[in-house]
Amino acid sequence: MQPSLASRLRMALVMSLAVYPIVTLYLYILMPLTPGWEMWQRSLVLVPFMATTIVMLIVPFISRYFGAFIAGKRKSTAATA
Repeated sequence: MQPSLASRLRMALVMSLAVYPIVTLYLYILMPLTPGWEMWQRSLVLVPFMATTIVMLIVPFISRYFGAFIAGKRKSTAATA
């Protein structure tokens, strides 16, 4: 079963919010260490770190804490009698 367009858009939103600060942090660390490097050289160093961070940390975190939001499921409240 394919995920709906809405769930893919929600995943893209949550991923963007999670990935942006980490990319920014990595760039702040990388830029002073690589003065004079071309952009492709910095990217060659950045991408393996970023891909590993996404796969090992961000996706599991998002799946655990935002899975219901991404799937479009509401939390059910048990009616007390």
